[in-house]
Parts: sequence; structure tokens; C-alpha cells
Amino acid sequence: MVEVFGATSTTEDVLSGVNLLGKRVLVTGVSAGLGVETAGSLAAHGAQVIGAARDLTKAKAAAAQVRKDVAAKGGSFELVQLDLASLKSVRACAEGLLAKGEPFDVVIANAGVMATPFGTTADGFETQFGTNHLGHFVLVNRIAPLIRKGGRLINLSSAGHRLSNVDLEDPNFERTPYDPLVAYGRSKTANILFAVAFDRRHRERGVRAAAVHPGVIQTELARYMEPSHLENLIQQMNTQLAAEGKPPFQFKTIPQGAATSVWAGVVAPADEIGGRYCENCHVGHVVPDHATITGVSEGVRGYALDPNTAEALWKKSEELVGESF
Repeated sequence: MVEVFGATSTTEDVLSGVNLLGKRVLVTGVSAGLGVETAGSLAAHGAQVIGAARDLTKAKAAAAQVRKDVAAKGGSFELVQLDLASLKSVRACAEGLLAKGEPFDVVIANAGVMATPFGTTADGFETQFGTNHLGHFVLVNRIAPLIRKGGRLINLSSAGHRLSNVDLEDPNFERTPYDPLVAYGRSKTANILFAVAFDRRHRERGVRAAAVHPGVIQTELARYMEPSHLENLIQQMNTQLAAEGKPPFQFKTIPQGAATSVWAGVVAPADEIGGRYCENCHVGHVVPDHATITGVSEGVRGYALDPNTAEALWKKSEELVGESF
């Protein structure tokens, strides 16, 4: 019988009885929160995990327990330098991995920033679009030859994609008034569209891609948001949930938040998740683009899965980074 997982499932629930010995996994953003949990849970089940982080000192401290946990399980954990807000750093990381030539079974593009004040990356891109999408776009495409047949790409997106579709005419807010959450929404929609386009390009060789929403978790990701703004959002959600006769909103724990990444990466059937958006350890259903839905409702906007928009984003991304894939 196939185990059914849901919103409260943890990484340990999802990986119960799973042996990952011999599997190699790349996880970006392993200096805190979901990245550490994702890397640690996979390594504890025997995987060889390569964790990428901008701040290696912070990552080493955060991953100290991971190293202790994996030693007895046959897994391993090592760190590589990666600053997604610098294409020079991204390309150097990719070149280092290509030079080693060791293949990956799964790549989990976990790193990201949220609701940052207006700023630009080292290459002049709006911070959230540049970091969350373009950095991963270049990294993943450069190391794509290392992903084994049967391998997977898992992009961390968010229910925040419902805040905005991508704007390919003005990706850097040069003509649009900057809104931190709209910018976040654009970048998270881009994460889904990138998975759609990558899946189309690589499925014939047995490599699939999916995007996941981890849920709402209290991590460092929300450090740029005013606490009062977050409280107001939760209050609004609870009002809507009460009107629907549902219990009040609850944050997910970090092991619950990382469960969908792990489920999509190593447990779910490839054909089930390929080119799709997943949440709460299952494939999300499509909701109308302008439907009123609460921040904790399930569902993916149709525009985030549109193959034509995915292709247009791919082309625009190549143009922006000056590289064709």
C-alpha cells in the first residue's frame, strides 16, 4: 500500500524505511532552516549530500549536528561555496562541480530570499528575481549534464507565487513601483516556470523537474518582514478560515516544511511530479488566476504552469545572463 502523506508529515515520516546509500544530492542554502533539515534528513538515510551556501562559516556551524548524525548511517555531507546573488560565484561553483565530474541523483534548489528592500545583485538584477531565479537558472543549467538519468530537479517555490505572475517586460522594476511582496511573488512564479521548462527539456533522458511549496514556517526567510505585518497577515487568514469553519492557522515545523522537498525529490513517482507544483506532500491542484484564496489555501495559479510563459521566461533569462542553454 502506498503511504499517504500530508501537511503534518515530517522528513522522517516521508523517509521512513528509505535507503539512500549511493545517492548523491545537491542542496542549496544549507546555512539555516529548511536547507539544513533537508540536507540532514537525506544524509541520515545514507545519501552523499553536497550543501551549497554563501556563508561557509555559518553553514559549518549550522551543519555541525548533521555531520554527527550522518557518520553512523553511511551518508556524507560536504560544503561548497555559492552566492546566488553573484553570477561569478554561481559559475565558479558550477565549474568546480563539473571539474569533479561526480553525478547527482537530485538537485534541490532550496536557497532564497523574501520581501527584501529594493536592491540589486552583483550583476544588477532585482535582488529577489536575481537570487531566487536567475542564480539557480545558471547553476542548474550549467550542471545539468551531471544529473543522472532518473534524476530530479526540485525548485523551492511558495504559495507566494499567487501574489504575481512574472513581468518579462520589466523584471528589474525599472518602470514599475517596487513592492517587496510582488517581487517575491514574481520570483516564486519564476521558480515554478523554470521547473516546467526544465522538465520539458530533460524528460526524454529520464530527468524530471518539479516545484514545491514547503508551507509557512518560522525561519530566517522572513527576517525582512515587519513583525506587525506578519501578525496582520495571520489575523486576516484566521478570519477567512473561521468564516470557512476551519481551525486557525498554524505554522509548520521545519521538519514538516522540508518534507515536501524530500518527498518530491526521492519518494514520489517521477511521472506524478514532473512539471508540476507540489505542496503538503502531494501534487497541487490548479486554481483560477484571480480566485480569492487564503494564504494557507492549497493550489497553484494556472499562469505559473503555462508552458508558453515558461518558454518566454527561459528565453528572457538567457538574454539577461548572457548565456544559452
